[in-house]
Amino acid sequence: MTTEQEQPTVETVESVVRAQLAKALGGRRGMVEAAVPTILFTALWLTTRELVLALTISVAAAVAMLVVRLVQRSTVQFALNALFGIGIGWLFVRLAASRGGSEDEQALAYFLPGILYNGGYTVVLALTCLVGWPLVGFMVGSVTGDPTAWHDDRQVVRLCSTLTWLLVVPCFLRVVVQAPLWLAGNSGAMDADTVVATLGILKIALGWPLQLAALAGMAWVLGRDRTPVTPSAA
Repeated sequence: MTTEQEQPTVETVESVVRAQLAKALGGRRGMVEAAVPTILFTALWLTTRELVLALTISVAAAVAMLVVRLVQRSTVQFALNALFGIGIGWLFVRLAASRGGSEDEQALAYFLPGILYNGGYTVVLALTCLVGWPLVGFMVGSVTGDPTAWHDDRQVVRLCSTLTWLLVVPCFLRVVVQAPLWLAGNSGAMDADTVVATLGILKIALGWPLQLAALAGMAWVLGRDRTPVTPSAA
């Protein structure tokens, strides 16, 4: 006796993407968990000039938020993201120190991973659109049961390309705004403390607010059409 393979019950590409994007959002709590370590690092560095103290308190805050998540048995994804971000920042600070960098250069190194990450993300996402395989399309494929079948439908490809480009915009803007500041601070063209303070503010201002603006644009696009999902053949 053969059993019929159960097919997804999602009706449209738009509803699939909404569902997948919802998993990537942490709500207000996720925003706080992302912002607090950066706020602490920037404030402590500017007021105490103690780099180790600033990094230690930032890591402690991220760990504390992770412990609270574990105790409450809620998703730890966003607390782990914050902790990972601080850890990478600490690594770059230590690398700068090992190369004889000044305290100012070490403080600036904390912000470099975020700039590099957004630059890399911009390139990868843009390339997926330019080669005709937009990343958002694979969200659709993960639900339909075939990771590439969506590519046969040009309407779906166009929709997914639009949505992927909207994800590119926040990353691109972060690099365009923050990279020149970081280079100016690292080269001595601007006061390092001013640059650290500005980068700390921008890291928060261009973080969740900009991401939410992009998601609002995606929601507008998703609300316009109803593109049918075609499940893969059993």
